[in-house]
Amino acid sequence: MRMRFSSEKLVLFAYFSGIILMGSAVLALPGVWQGPGPLSYVDALFTATSAVCVTGLITVDTALYSRFGKAVIATLIQLGGLGIIAFATIYVTLPRKRISLVNRRIIKEYYIDEVEYNPKVIVIHILLTTLGLELAGAILLYLRFRELPDAAFVAGFHAVSAFCNAGFSTFSNSLENYVGDPLVNATVMFLVISGGLGFIVWRDLAKFVQGKKRRLSTQTKIVLGVSAVLVALGALVFYWLEARHAMRGLKPAERVLAALFQAVTPRTAGFDTISPARLSDGSVLLTMLLMFIGASPGSTGGGVKTTTFFVVLLAAMRGLDEKSRLTIGRRSVFAKTVLKAYGVVGKGLVLIVVAASALLVLEHRALSAGEMSLVELLFETISAFGTVGLSLGVTSRLAVASKLVLVATMFAGRVGLFAMTLPSGSRDLERYVDLPSTDMMIG
Repeated sequence: MRMRFSSEKLVLFAYFSGIILMGSAVLALPGVWQGPGPLSYVDALFTATSAVCVTGLITVDTALYSRFGKAVIATLIQLGGLGIIAFATIYVTLPRKRISLVNRRIIKEYYIDEVEYNPKVIVIHILLTTLGLELAGAILLYLRFRELPDAAFVAGFHAVSAFCNAGFSTFSNSLENYVGDPLVNATVMFLVISGGLGFIVWRDLAKFVQGKKRRLSTQTKIVLGVSAVLVALGALVFYWLEARHAMRGLKPAERVLAALFQAVTPRTAGFDTISPARLSDGSVLLTMLLMFIGASPGSTGGGVKTTTFFVVLLAAMRGLDEKSRLTIGRRSVFAKTVLKAYGVVGKGLVLIVVAASALLVLEHRALSAGEMSLVELLFETISAFGTVGLSLGVTSRLAVASKLVLVATMFAGRVGLFAMTLPSGSRDLERYVDLPSTDMMIG
């Protein structure tokens, strides 16, 4: 049977590749970069890729771009954050009067069964929800930033970056100057969590509140439950590990706020109120785990997703029943969904191992000289894969080839891994002869 690369996936890759190349070309224009010395095209490409893939990793200081350059970055973040969700829906509905069965299956990756009725309504809902939450966040942030030059732009930039889980900041040290500010912390955390929950969850919650549904879907319950547990446990562990370390010198209330923020931001957001380079080894390890898990399906965030993590963990601990199903409460999950979850995690791990190995080879001189460590390079790799943007401070010191490896990792983590989960447009041929079965020992 021949394997086909569907036109939908080709257009998806072309869409993101095109935006990245156009964005990098604009950022490389004279006058856009206002830092010392000229901006290399590789750094412009890295910035554009990081913005479109809503990662937040940077090789040069975002604060040193001109206002136009920052506006370009914000635009790339918005196009990238909404692109995965809205692009395919717009693509398969606007050019055609009829929606093929294959395209219905692709859109259903975002909105499950609702797409069977009116996909265009979904796009409108996505855009209105996004713009509404970003506007509300910008207004709240403006109340704190209003004394800064160009306060409205700064507030709007951070609102877009936070909701899209990008982590870009116009401040050279991210949000570290606001580590104890309740308004900034609460607003950014709300935007990050809102963008990371996914539009499926928001739609379900809205219908439940309006009385159009008697109960929340299993998807929504799992997303909310797993997200709450990860944030709560993460905050407790961060507080326990860093209260007398990285958070030393902060007031008790500020430590709680910093621990909460530190638990939220690895969910593909990338902002920091405490520099990751100051964290203890235990906190670095926990951060890498949270970055790998990431946000939820149908959201602006990356990672393998909360539902994937939940299904894999539950299947590993409990196993499948006699009908090859995974039981979750009063619902059962088919084996193909469990296998898909394992596939996503497996592909993610392979990508991380390959990218980290490439960095180790390319940076062997820096490693030998003690200028970098294995943990730092692995941290950068997972941050790129999960489209997080947190860094231990080595991104700007990487060689050109290493930067290109991270560019490919960001793209693969944002677009490639997602494209692999899309249904194939090819038809399955009927098998008239089954291959001989075999068995093997596992574990």
